[in-house]
Amino acid sequence: MGMLSLPGFLSCGKKKDFSLSNEKDAHTSDSDENLERGNWSSKGDYLLSMVGYAVGLGNVWRFPYLTYQNGGGAFLIPYTLMLALAGLPLFFMECSLGQFASLGPISIWRILPLFQGVGITMVIISTFVAIYYNVIIAYALYYLFASFQKVLPWSECFSWADEFCSKTRLVSDCNATLDGEIIHANYSFITSNNLTCMNGTMNYKPVQFPSEQYWNKVALQRSSGLDETGDIVWYLALCLLLSWMIVGAVLFKGIKSSGKVVYFTALFPYVILLILLVRGATLEGALDGIEYYIGRQSNITKLMEAEVWKDAATQIFYSLSVAWGGLVALSSYNKFHNNCYSDAILVCVTNCLTSVFAGFAIFSILGHMAFVSERPVSEVVDSGFDLAFVAYPEALSRLPVSPLWSFLFFFMLLLLGLDSQFATIETLTTTIQDIYPEVMKKLRMPITLGVCILLFFLGLICVTQAGIYWVNLIDHFCAGWGILIAAVLEITGIVYIYGGNRFIEDIEMMIGKKSCLFWLWWRMCWFFITPVLLMAILIWSLVTFSPPTYGSVLYPTWGTAVGWCMIIFCVIWIPIVAILKIVKAEGNLCRRIVSCCRPAANWGPYLECNRGERYSHVVDPKKEHEIPTVSGFVYTQQ
Repeated sequence: MGMLSLPGFLSCGKKKDFSLSNEKDAHTSDSDENLERGNWSSKGDYLLSMVGYAVGLGNVWRFPYLTYQNGGGAFLIPYTLMLALAGLPLFFMECSLGQFASLGPISIWRILPLFQGVGITMVIISTFVAIYYNVIIAYALYYLFASFQKVLPWSECFSWADEFCSKTRLVSDCNATLDGEIIHANYSFITSNNLTCMNGTMNYKPVQFPSEQYWNKVALQRSSGLDETGDIVWYLALCLLLSWMIVGAVLFKGIKSSGKVVYFTALFPYVILLILLVRGATLEGALDGIEYYIGRQSNITKLMEAEVWKDAATQIFYSLSVAWGGLVALSSYNKFHNNCYSDAILVCVTNCLTSVFAGFAIFSILGHMAFVSERPVSEVVDSGFDLAFVAYPEALSRLPVSPLWSFLFFFMLLLLGLDSQFATIETLTTTIQDIYPEVMKKLRMPITLGVCILLFFLGLICVTQAGIYWVNLIDHFCAGWGILIAAVLEITGIVYIYGGNRFIEDIEMMIGKKSCLFWLWWRMCWFFITPVLLMAILIWSLVTFSPPTYGSVLYPTWGTAVGWCMIIFCVIWIPIVAILKIVKAEGNLCRRIVSCCRPAANWGPYLECNRGERYSHVVDPKKEHEIPTVSGFVYTQQ
């Protein structure tokens, strides 16, 4: 019987005699269920990797601002509903999909060959995002190193500042009483004559905090626009190189090495957030900041505005990292009978609670900054780059022992960014492994390093003096519609073409038989609610599209055209691959389309022992390679 049994890597045993190669493969171990692809060393490795992937910079620099902007605590109502209706169903679907077939985001489309271009779109978008996301990590590294000084370089208006730099508001003119008459004069005249401004009559000059000018003039050396590329900012380029070296070093053994690192990179940010919250809560004005965040009395009337619900759905969608390919890639290394249902709920709830928790840490210190600078909180609060590299550093610079708090904050940003970057690069290497398993088995380390080196060179445009404009441009186009289009096609294809009930039976092969009542909610979401919500977000995004801007800087026409070219390049593979699949199929047009809408012959659980009767017909995945962008299958002699 030995000669008729499957190779060791396709069986559920751990027999070294049946290994395909005698070479030691660093990304697998003898305890793995899948000896070819490898498995997570433990459940904790997987869960922390998923939490690290889902919890990113957006939880810290976008969610708190949206909550403040959309009615305070009342925003948690649409946010929670959107989690249940859109985020969690798609998250659970992708986790189940990757775990069931043990394949990455391109090869997983053996489930529906006509839609394989959706997987390619996900991987290309992840590549674009990986390029600019590591640039943001480089910014955090630069500020981290800049914090190793007795006096933070953005704490005062030093030699690099201009006349508009000031930590306090500067009075431009006001009304005053002179010889019994009320006059209006500029502030220099008022002070030179020892007069006093009347309350409520003062006009202020437009000034910038030192941190804002430091960000633009020193850290970025920002040019006037996308037209003025300027030079490569050498210290940002070195920080970018260092960030890629960290990513390459962590991923050189794949999930076996990254799965250990995430115990620190995924958990330590929570320690830092707690420290910042405790410190912030002890400061004067902290309560004012928190009241701006959740509101002393939440503005329930905000829930009547469609924009609030759109913001909630969009934040949930992007925060959970669905439709990027990463969830499928990470879940593909699970053991077949892992409970992906409980994992999905745990990761999603952790992600959302982290967002809420981060808001308290952010707004408590921003409230103190507003108190010290004698401004309303609304004038110091911001989101995105302006929060991470302007508003919050400015607030931290006003605290005692400010270098310590600055170090902790930027170290937290670094860890949050690296976690997400690890999973994104693992998505790319998993895709390569599925296409060329033998090459990846022998050359995993040089291929991983090669990917990091290539993406480093592609990212150099983002560390020029116009780099921030490129980062913003890629984020504006690639991280938006492309992901929404992929998500809509993904859930539509699996539920309506492959079959939602059939997919549920696949899940039950992994987690056990469940009652009809258990699946009632998931059926409602997968068959109707989630696709409708995703379509609504996509249409809303298209209708409300506005050309990209960075602050007050408008992009040139050619810059917007480049953005459109990037998104077209990402999604064009969906119709191209569909057409190629139909052309290579046999029969008339109708038959060809129907055949492309059926699962491939090698679709099913990766290991023979997990297939049961439902998938007893499956062709061995190893004996049938799928070329994802061109043809269906290439048969090779083993």
